[in-house]
Amino acid sequence: MTTKLEKNVRRELKIAGEPWVVTISPAGLKLTRKGRRKGIELDWKGLVSGDAALAAALNASMRPPPRRPSAPAKTSGRRERALR
Repeated sequence: MTTKLEKNVRRELKIAGEPWVVTISPAGLKLTRKGRRKGIELDWKGLVSGDAALAAALNASMRPPPRRPSAPAKTSGRRERALR
């Protein structure tokens, strides 16, 4: 037999080594960085209908691509000529 969710349940977890807090409530769930107030909120209806997945995909597509590390600086070639 399962227990009805009537009040908030908070749990701490680590994501990529950083502490986060997930709060499960009758309205939905919220994921925030530990010590912060703002976070990602999903209501149960949106989660079940797939709207949450669609919103996550849209947000990911609008984010700028991750920066690539710059190429190493080119040498003048003096060292290469000296080694020949």
